[in-house]
Amino acid sequence: MQYRNFGKLGYKVSSLGLGCMRLPRIFKGNSDAIVDREKAFEMIRYAVDHGVSYFDSAYSYHHKTSEEILGEALEGGRREKVKIATKQLFNTMTDLNTGGGKTIFDNTRRNLESTLKKLRTGFLDAYLIHNINAGNWEDIKKNRIIEEYEKFRAEGLIRAIGFSFHGNFPLFREVMDFYDWDLCQIQQNLIDVDQEVTDEGIRLAGKKGCALVVMEPLRGGCLAVPPGRVKALYDEFPLKQSNGQRRSAVEWAFRHVIDYPEVSTVLSGMSSMEQLKENIEIFSGADAVPGCVSTKERDLLTRVKDAYESVKMIPCTGCEYCLPCPKGVDIPGVFERYNDANMFESFDQPKRSYMFLARQKKDAALCAACGDCEKKCPQHIDVVKQLKVADDALEGWIE
Repeated sequence: MQYRNFGKLGYKVSSLGLGCMRLPRIFKGNSDAIVDREKAFEMIRYAVDHGVSYFDSAYSYHHKTSEEILGEALEGGRREKVKIATKQLFNTMTDLNTGGGKTIFDNTRRNLESTLKKLRTGFLDAYLIHNINAGNWEDIKKNRIIEEYEKFRAEGLIRAIGFSFHGNFPLFREVMDFYDWDLCQIQQNLIDVDQEVTDEGIRLAGKKGCALVVMEPLRGGCLAVPPGRVKALYDEFPLKQSNGQRRSAVEWAFRHVIDYPEVSTVLSGMSSMEQLKENIEIFSGADAVPGCVSTKERDLLTRVKDAYESVKMIPCTGCEYCLPCPKGVDIPGVFERYNDANMFESFDQPKRSYMFLARQKKDAALCAACGDCEKKCPQHIDVVKQLKVADDALEGWIE
């Protein structure tokens, strides 16, 4: 496993981090899902035993069970080998701020204490304000949330203060300049290179000595299985590995972010042991280091980006911040089926799957165009309009 400096904090972490938002799940008959704890425990423990030392979770992941599962998996000596980062959404800090003497600070502390209990640890290596964006940044400043985090650090409950971010570079620069952050977590991949915080934001974090954690390197898995037009570009490139095999689309996507010297660790939300083993192998390569992408390879990735963008996709990453929908629409599920149809250049299976979604009363036809989802979407998707597009494309399967 390759390791990198974690900003100015004086230690190294594995260049591959395990994100705990997409743990393996068991799907129930009513389409609900719970984490497959046995498989999740096996994956987390395998990751630690094979050099992964950075784990990322959040208070809200997997219906507030992700932290609990990670904590149990790390018992028995593994907690001491890793760094744990987790996050608290600003809106969970205000959940009970409606009376009864509760304040936003009571809620913030209550949630942290709950997190520590779930993780079975006395401190967090890093605590992040979850999903800073244009809609909440002013309230975060007004409510002095960072000052509250500083109190937690003074008490020894947390050791580093950071934030996760979805938004453009101007806001990112404003947030970075507001406080001397220990780390920041941003979205970056070969599709979003000109969006979100951009290359300029990555350089800014490096200049400030802020540890930089990359999320969504595979764009919610969309970059893992390329459509024919993209696969052809990869196949035509005259490069084979020492074993005679071509690089997978997954490795190409990871190498895009590995190439940045400012990046401390790259989060991957792995949901199977097969994915975990493949990713560990990629990040353990001797050349999985900054500067690993040549000029010709960079040109290839630019052409790959252009090929992806030649087909219009809905940029949903499945974060589920848009949920719950008042009408019960499974917004990420609708977009996933639509994007799959376009990405794989086949509508049959997505349309059939959408039929079952409609039977469960979770299809886009139920959308009432209230717009609540658009206010919460970190990707700034025109959700109401895109739901109509997806529904028109996916409805009509007869079986």
